[in-house]
Amino acid sequence: MAGAVSALFLLDIKGRVLVWRDYRGDVSAVQAERFFTKLIEKEGDPQSQDPVVYDNGVTYMFIQHSNVYLMTASRQNCNAAGLLSFLHRVVDVFKHYFEELEEESLRDNFVVVYELLDEMMDFGYPQYTEAKILSEFIKTDAYRMETNQRPPMAVTNAVSWRSEGILYKKNEVFLDVVESVNILVNSNGQVIRSDVVGALKMRTYLSGMPECKLGLNDRLLLEAQGRATKGKAIDLEDIKFHQCVRLARFENDRTISFIPPDGAFDLMTYRLSTQVKPLIWVEAQVERHSRSRVEMMVKARSQFKERSTATNVEINLPVPTDASNPNVRTSMGSASYAPEHDALMWKIKSFPGGKEYMLRAEFNLPSITAEEGAPDRKAPIRVKFEIPYFTVSGIQVRYLKIIEKSGYQALPWVRYITMAGEYELRLI
Repeated sequence: MAGAVSALFLLDIKGRVLVWRDYRGDVSAVQAERFFTKLIEKEGDPQSQDPVVYDNGVTYMFIQHSNVYLMTASRQNCNAAGLLSFLHRVVDVFKHYFEELEEESLRDNFVVVYELLDEMMDFGYPQYTEAKILSEFIKTDAYRMETNQRPPMAVTNAVSWRSEGILYKKNEVFLDVVESVNILVNSNGQVIRSDVVGALKMRTYLSGMPECKLGLNDRLLLEAQGRATKGKAIDLEDIKFHQCVRLARFENDRTISFIPPDGAFDLMTYRLSTQVKPLIWVEAQVERHSRSRVEMMVKARSQFKERSTATNVEINLPVPTDASNPNVRTSMGSASYAPEHDALMWKIKSFPGGKEYMLRAEFNLPSITAEEGAPDRKAPIRVKFEIPYFTVSGIQVRYLKIIEKSGYQALPWVRYITMAGEYELRLI
């Protein structure tokens, strides 16, 4: 990193300093006031959404989480991307300790906050941000101090995300390939936007310092190895790895090699911007009768193969704000009126592929309307679902090898899940 941070400030939503840590002695609390003044000036400018503010020789970099601003002030030329990433890591550490980062949790735990800030940054340079290891030697009521406690070796090791001496009777690895489908369909039935955001979520219960190697049906990897692809090879985009992955190895031969942290973590995230066929298609016809009654007829159709089944399907159907006395009939599942959301919630526990179900609903409307010709609500239909043992992208884990010098046998478990992300179908 080119330069060092002078101080780190935690501010409330009104710009008052909750906690600040001075690292180099060349700024004061006055800088926090100047930062917030500049921030208020920027609010009226829609073009200025950047997280960097410069004023009178001081560069401020900030993020907002809940009702707290996290801000660094520096008089040196710093790596902005590195510091903003550091601030997000600070949020993750505080959430690990206090469950949620907000003004009240900072006020209740300011002693621990100062201890954490001292460990995470030294003389203005980011140092250590792995929450699980920090919790081994900076204790709260949730992480009580043991006698003769010493900082773990991981703090000074090259493998800073894993402690030595971990021991399990049964060595297992659980890998979940989770894909979220984001789709926006207009009222004419055309898909306006679609993409798939995926994550490889791991839970490792392994002894010692194991070396893991993971192989996917990545097109570039298979072509580099000169393999004929029996199944579907995929093109991964926007790949982001956990820090444990050896990036040089991946760039060289596309092999994902790593020493995993203990417990749960996201090994990798990716995106696919290919056109996605809507997995659950919903059509709705809404008819108004003599201003006193509105009738809805809804069809839901699953557009995936019969061998797969969607579970916990929830279809959120918008209804007029002044509707009352619902009369609902469904061919499958159950429906309930949620007036606080102005919606009808249609829930289907199991929705096999290639099936179509119907819902009919009738609502009463007040005989007097507040405004003649009032426009209808334009809220879209929203759909939630999960499809186990299924991926939209066709990603496959070809192998997962675990190698440890003691030579134990570990059991890898792999599971695939597809779920709805921002899944909306417009009515108007």
